[in-house]
Amino acid sequence: MAVKRSTRATDIGDDEADVPLQAVLLADSFAQQFRPITDERPKVLLPLVNVPMIDYTLEWLASAGVEEVFVFCCAHAKQVTSHLEHSRWTSQSNFTVTPIESRDCVSAGDALRVIDQRGVVRGDFILISGDTVSNMSLKEVLKEHQERRKKDKLAVMTMVYRRCKPHPLIYQTRLGSEQLLLVVDPSTKQLLHYDSLKEAGGRESTKQQTLARQVVLERSLLADRPAVQLCSDVQDCYIDICSPEVLLLFTDNFDYQHLRRDFVRGLLSDEILGNKIHTYEIIGDYAARIDNLRAYDVVSKDIIHRWTYPMVPDIRFASPETGIKIGRSNIYKEDGLVLAPTTIIGPSTVVGSGTSISDNTIIRNSVIGRGCTIGSNVVIEGSHIWNNVTICDNVQIRHAVVCDGVNLKARAIIQPGVVLSFKVVIGEDFTVPAYSKISLVLQRHEEENSDEELEYAEAASGVTGSSPSPLYDGMNGSQTDDGEETPQSPRWDPLQVGLGGAGYKWSTGQDDEWRHSVAPIPPEKIKEIVAREEEAELEDAARDMTTSSRKDNVEEQPEDDDDEDADEEDDSLFFDKEVEALFSRAVTGESSAENVVLEVNSLKLAYDRSFSDCAGAMFRALLNLAAQGPQTTSRELLQNTKQVLLQWGPLLRRFLKHQDDEMEVLLVFEEICTEDKKEYAPVFASVLQELYDKDVISEEAIIAWASEKQHGDEADKIFVKQCERFIQWLQEASEEDDEGGEEA
Repeated sequence: MAVKRSTRATDIGDDEADVPLQAVLLADSFAQQFRPITDERPKVLLPLVNVPMIDYTLEWLASAGVEEVFVFCCAHAKQVTSHLEHSRWTSQSNFTVTPIESRDCVSAGDALRVIDQRGVVRGDFILISGDTVSNMSLKEVLKEHQERRKKDKLAVMTMVYRRCKPHPLIYQTRLGSEQLLLVVDPSTKQLLHYDSLKEAGGRESTKQQTLARQVVLERSLLADRPAVQLCSDVQDCYIDICSPEVLLLFTDNFDYQHLRRDFVRGLLSDEILGNKIHTYEIIGDYAARIDNLRAYDVVSKDIIHRWTYPMVPDIRFASPETGIKIGRSNIYKEDGLVLAPTTIIGPSTVVGSGTSISDNTIIRNSVIGRGCTIGSNVVIEGSHIWNNVTICDNVQIRHAVVCDGVNLKARAIIQPGVVLSFKVVIGEDFTVPAYSKISLVLQRHEEENSDEELEYAEAASGVTGSSPSPLYDGMNGSQTDDGEETPQSPRWDPLQVGLGGAGYKWSTGQDDEWRHSVAPIPPEKIKEIVAREEEAELEDAARDMTTSSRKDNVEEQPEDDDDEDADEEDDSLFFDKEVEALFSRAVTGESSAENVVLEVNSLKLAYDRSFSDCAGAMFRALLNLAAQGPQTTSRELLQNTKQVLLQWGPLLRRFLKHQDDEMEVLLVFEEICTEDKKEYAPVFASVLQELYDKDVISEEAIIAWASEKQHGDEADKIFVKQCERFIQWLQEASEEDDEGGEEA
């Protein structure tokens, strides 16, 4: 059953009371980031936490008050239309889903021209891709768009975006998409500039990143505007509220192919027609498009961690006939499982119905599909295992995608970033190297360099549109779609799939597969980037030394201290959140402590922070973790804190290089007790003693901290007084050690 609907479009604009709220859903990605998988099945039908992607999009549209959806299909159109015909969307009241097929389109622009020719859109509509997951309300953005249209008919589109701090070194968001740069009029929300700069291997330094992102704005754009806002910490949700004129613009301009690169930039640079694009920022709600494998992995985790509520695994909007139970630490188990007593199901894991798992198998941070058979002593971590997969004994899988019908024979090892397409077989004792892509479909080399073309699966691959059957049967002979034997049998290379294996290894031709993989960013890549950053900083410092004498003779201009303070406060907040997110990955087992140290050090360079800042942010993350545990009394909170310090104290010590760093931790602790989490105030002294006992904070740092507080206000001495007996004991012990040393 769909979740409760929000306000319909007929309730928002009186002049459009007779026009239902419509949506155009593009079921074709017009890209190849998911190949070779999408050579056999369209991306919108790929399982996302055991539910086809398109079902998340349709469920959201239904719950948001949309009444008519036109699903545009091109590649694999038969598979998409068949799924829609057999889905519950055909029987929904006040919600109709109509597929529109065309086999001649090679871009989103072509698709919208076909929609315009069909004449099905009668008013403002939502333009969205079928690989989008969201729970946002459309009420406010529709209201803004329609009120703006009443005043200005040239306001043809409203783009939805959300804040998302990009990675400070590789300049891409957590979804693996390129860093955006938007220039917006803050008073009207009009978009003035849109820049999506593709990275191909990273930049040499932050300074080069800055120089390469220079923005050139026409003087006319700034003439009547007191200010413009530059946003580089945003993520395009690819949810657009469009007027019917958008379709006409595509029809009149055949060079409009890509929605952002061609259409958006074309409108922004067109001074003759004067059409305008506006923006809408969502705060608190969720919206993300899955346009690469890293985004697939991230959105899967967000669903499991319930950021997408009510689109979560235990609310069965797609397959209500299957029961599911949710346990602690986000462990979801569907009905009909067969689990051995010694099986360990770790946190953030979903296991589908009909799956059997044998003894001593460990599964963590993974999604297991339905009907899988998993042997003994298997380790699965951070991976996506789809339906009817066979995994024999002693197999190891880490951060990989394993599609339907794959057979992994005994002692096979699947390294991070691997993609195994449908029905691939991996032989015994074979290790699939990191970032390999293997498929039963032979790669077409003439198309592999295109990144913005149609997935020509049905037209060029010979794969049927109704099922994901491979080109070859993987045994002694090969066959075509009509079952006839081909003259030559396939010869699977044992160097690619092992003895008894079946599949072709695809060549990506790229060195940066790690950027868009389901695997975490490799530590060696972070080390490499950090080393380049440090080298660039030394070069910049030397260059600054040579020009410093010139600056000494230049009269300094007054600066806006308030703005600088606000920026510094925002950076500190972002830095603390980034560190806590990295620490959370270590807690859930998604990353090692060593990787966390490397990534925090990279943040330190990017944000120009000190080790004291790193230590304070990490300590704050530790206390937040302890506070999240079950506790109703101060004693229970203290016990939680002791357990956290026992496990993660060594990680915190990695950032305590000097006594000043340790004192920063104590100052942060005071701030937490008085502002953020006041429940820690009664146990301040006990936690301080625990920090001392665990060799996290030295007695010298504690005594120096107490000495600094002696000349402060009474309010600054609250926690020193609470720790008075402990501090006195430390001072006496220190004096005894000094006396003993003198006697000796």
